[in-house]
Amino acid sequence: ALFEAFRPQVVFHAAAYKHVPLMEHNAAEAIKNNVMATRFLSQTAIGAGVERFIYISTDKAVRPTSVMGATKRLGERLVKSLGTEATRFIAVRFGNVLGSDGSVIPTFRKQIAAGGPVTVTHPEATRYFMTIPESVQLVLMAGAMGEGNETFLLQMGQPVRIVDMARNMIEL
Repeated sequence: ALFEAFRPQVVFHAAAYKHVPLMEHNAAEAIKNNVMATRFLSQTAIGAGVERFIYISTDKAVRPTSVMGATKRLGERLVKSLGTEATRFIAVRFGNVLGSDGSVIPTFRKQIAAGGPVTVTHPEATRYFMTIPESVQLVLMAGAMGEGNETFLLQMGQPVRIVDMARNMIEL
């Protein structure tokens, strides 16, 4: 009803379950939200004549090793398969956005403030980090530059070991 009433030209699809351990324990919910809801929203966008549909993905979709990464990869492939001349689908991948709700930083801050422990899923886990302005710029640029069926990613430099970040935060 919203698409019919407002006829958006551009959709930024950022809704998804992104918490890896939670999705490992609730794989069916991850599939419902990250894949099936993406399919529904994509088809709704096509039906409403949306010109550009920007799908927010994750660096975990590159070589998925978790339910969350796999469902986001499926979402990417799904939107690419649905592209039409009228509705162009573009995927954008990036890592951890510093200061966002999904960032590990607020979790570490809470754990440190409570006196610990600070939990790290795996000592060799690494993540790419970017700021909120960088991530917004990437999404807007991808939406403007994308011609359809592409995946954009930001040159994010070197990945940071999560355990090193946790140690640095504890020391600070």
